[in-house]
Amino acid sequence: MRILGDLLSPACWSVRTRVTAVATLIVALMLVTGVTLFYQALRGTVYRGLHDRGTLVVTDLATLVREIDLRGTIRVDDPGFPLLQVLDGEGNVLAASDPLHGRGPVKVPVAPVAGRPEYHTVRFQGLADFYFVSERVDTRFGPRTVFAGAPITTVTSSRPVFLALLVVTVLFATSAVGWIVSLSVRRALRPVRVMSSEMAEITGGADRRVTVPDPNDEVSELAESVNVMLNRLEDVLTRQRAFVADVSHELRSPLTGLRTQLEVALEQPEDEDWPAVARAALADADRLQGIVGDLLILAKLGAGVHVARERVDLGELVRAEASRRPRRVPVEVAAEEGVTARVTESQLVRLLTNLLDNAERHAESRVWVSVAADGPEAVLEVRDDGSGIAPEDRERVFWRFHRLSEGRERDRGGTGLGLTISRDIARAHGGTLVAADSDQGARFVLRIPREEA
Repeated sequence: MRILGDLLSPACWSVRTRVTAVATLIVALMLVTGVTLFYQALRGTVYRGLHDRGTLVVTDLATLVREIDLRGTIRVDDPGFPLLQVLDGEGNVLAASDPLHGRGPVKVPVAPVAGRPEYHTVRFQGLADFYFVSERVDTRFGPRTVFAGAPITTVTSSRPVFLALLVVTVLFATSAVGWIVSLSVRRALRPVRVMSSEMAEITGGADRRVTVPDPNDEVSELAESVNVMLNRLEDVLTRQRAFVADVSHELRSPLTGLRTQLEVALEQPEDEDWPAVARAALADADRLQGIVGDLLILAKLGAGVHVARERVDLGELVRAEASRRPRRVPVEVAAEEGVTARVTESQLVRLLTNLLDNAERHAESRVWVSVAADGPEAVLEVRDDGSGIAPEDRERVFWRFHRLSEGRERDRGGTGLGLTISRDIARAHGGTLVAADSDQGARFVLRIPREEA
């Protein structure tokens, strides 16, 4: 029973089934409501006609009763109201039309006030429904009660046929609507089914995209969005493979050197200078540790790990970092007062250290650092008087493990991840880091959102 209940639950239905069921139900309710209102309007029209005609017939009969002491047979002037009857004050029949001739008084309620017609629908003689209009009349011959009645054949005779037509119409219309909606939804969802089958066939190495249907509608927009997502996934996969290859290459070099040194030393251990071997092995271990540490920072930045931020004065931070340790060339700082930003201080220190170390490595005699406010942004620049960076290399220097030839010569122990980490830190703070144009040497420009004092 529970399985059957789950299958009957709308939550287990397909989109096509749910849309068809809802549309069919709505149409069925609208048809039932519309036909019912039409029937009530038709019925109201019939009763209004009976009301108006009955009032005229009773009024004419009352006028006649006031003029003469009517007895015997009453002539019918309106064929629609063939039942006419006149009673005296004691309820005895004085006059009647042919259909009521010889019958007793009509059992219809009478208004207690003279001159005010009463309208009632009664089942007369147990045969059919009749519409009666009655009125009390005061005459010089005594009180009289007049009746005028008409069979309600239009409504009563057509009611079964009308109800049957109502049921047939609702069933046929709802079935037709359900069938049309089902086919329409199936046709509309056909591109989605095609995309689903194509997505199921696409694997990590498949270079293909889903089919975009011809009509420019929501489904085609979905297909285009899926293709954009696949392009991004392919780009991420390509970069991930390149990253793994670069990491493997960078880690293999110090590991290979370390292994070679130890193997050579172990072949003739008595002739080796073990302190020198240990120093060389320690240098390779330091390089490995640096690479692993940088990779860990990149992984945290890429994963968007939340780190607490605080308000930091960038000028004070630059002055403190520039004077923290002696450098090969002097560092000049020009920082405006009150330029603050909400940052993670340790990450910004790492960014600034990377830029200063890079500038010191390539500078000939001096390094300049400036901090200024530019509208809603804080701008930090680091410049040197070295040979500079060629325009075609200004974006490559931010690639992982990419090092220019000059950088390799000046720092053979570098990991090639410093500028990559710096740019990721800038992006994590909603900013940018670029290698900009410069009249002399290299010029790196950091822009991050500034916090008003």
